[in-house]
Amino acid sequence: MALLANDPQTQLAFSVYENKGVFALLLGSGLSRAAQIPTGWEITLDLVRRVALAKGIGEQPDWAEWHRKQAGDEPSYSALLEELASSPAERRPILHSYIEPSEEDRQEGRKVPTAAHHAIAALVRGGYIRVILTTNFDRLLENALREAGVEPTVVASEDALTGAEPITHTACYILKLQGDYKDARILNTDAELSGYPAAYDGLLDRILDEHGLIVCGWSGDWDHALRAAFLRAPNRRYSVFRATRGRLGDRAQKQRKVLFGEARISHPAR
Repeated sequence: MALLANDPQTQLAFSVYENKGVFALLLGSGLSRAAQIPTGWEITLDLVRRVALAKGIGEQPDWAEWHRKQAGDEPSYSALLEELASSPAERRPILHSYIEPSEEDRQEGRKVPTAAHHAIAALVRGGYIRVILTTNFDRLLENALREAGVEPTVVASEDALTGAEPITHTACYILKLQGDYKDARILNTDAELSGYPAAYDGLLDRILDEHGLIVCGWSGDWDHALRAAFLRAPNRRYSVFRATRGRLGDRAQKQRKVLFGEARISHPAR
């Protein structure tokens, strides 16, 4: 048996240590969930609940099932937001309360950087990670980096990309693919996520070609434009490692080899 058989964590540790700055991170909502910032599905169900209560419907044991019976289809984060607000500027405040910590949240350790955010900040401070892609709206990572003494270059919109310090000259470059929750230009709906600006696509193509990748908290099922970037670049110079808590979703399963690589997928976390 090979020494590193079934041990992708050790392989990853060696790769990151020996290839300083080569690996980029792709972080999804699973990372922020540990800080008690809800996932898109959890927000969807809470919005269903809030809409129903506003219409005089009492509490239900299963809001997803209630929605199926009432609407005849699955609850949809994108569809709900489009119904509730017609523009990104109107949608932003709806999401604000799910992300911004209250004083009580801060006192009880909710919606603040977790051990994972601080570990990432330490890797950045040590020069092991320089480039971070994220679909998250929150600022937990930026806060952890600043606590560690690292001031990141943060790109959360196309115009910010135009004026940003070049990626090769930064100690830490964060590309917030769906925007920032304080910015009205956040991308939420299927239509908004169907494609990125050409400048984003060009940068993504370069990052996926020139870097290894560590994927954490991103399912690979949604974020259509990001999936398309992976599918455009199936032949990569460096490995792709993926941390997962369970089975990949149907869309990611179908294209697992292209999205994440075949031998580089880590074991489900316990």
